[in-house]
Amino acid sequence: REEVGFATTSGFSIVTALMVLVTLLPYAVLERATVAGMRQPSMAAALEAVVGPWGAIFVSVGLLVSVLGAYLAWSLTCAEVLSAAARNRDMPKLFAVENANKVPSAALWATNIIVQLIVITTYWSRDAFSLMLNLTSAMSLIPFLMVATYAFMVTRRGETYDKIRPHDHGRDLAIAVVATIYTAFLLYAGGLKFIVLSAVLYAPGTILYVWARREQGVPVFARWIDWAIFVAAAIGAIVGVYWIATGYIEI
Repeated sequence: REEVGFATTSGFSIVTALMVLVTLLPYAVLERATVAGMRQPSMAAALEAVVGPWGAIFVSVGLLVSVLGAYLAWSLTCAEVLSAAARNRDMPKLFAVENANKVPSAALWATNIIVQLIVITTYWSRDAFSLMLNLTSAMSLIPFLMVATYAFMVTRRGETYDKIRPHDHGRDLAIAVVATIYTAFLLYAGGLKFIVLSAVLYAPGTILYVWARREQGVPVFARWIDWAIFVAAAIGAIVGVYWIATGYIEI
């Protein structure tokens, strides 16, 4: 756990330092008006101004490698998440089935088809990059808020602190409170538009959960909070589809 914490903080620090350096470099070698008019990837034009044409080629090739690597990594990650959930019986067992190469083929097909459908929808978007960036941020914040809230609930009750590290209870409770308030504020600051659009994508996912619960022969929703979350997601999805259809939300 200590190594994971160190890797997280050091990796974040390195990435932040690189981002700052990449952001500041163009302003050190070019006029502001020139920087504003550079096409993407703008770093290619900036490095070309410093070292010559090979700088633009270097950045462009690096961008291709980065994008392809990220695409492969996220494709495998999405499939692994669905497969892990199926092995934990939170998703239909179909998605835990592996082929001869030990790859969860059904999960890989399902996630990639959904990703391709979402990519196709960006054709009708005015600013696909900004839309996807804001939407993924909002969709990430919702699970973050739930995790932070769960941490607050556990620490407030004092569960597991009677015998295991009781002196950490106060610190963990403070962290959980701050995390809950902070993620709730970020979700609020992101705007209602992206919360509703997130519900449009989250609500259909309930079908897989219902499928899995039916396979196990157990009630779909055992507690009132489960029903409350489902109803909120369903209402949000209906409102989101209506707003998109009427043009109230433009994507």
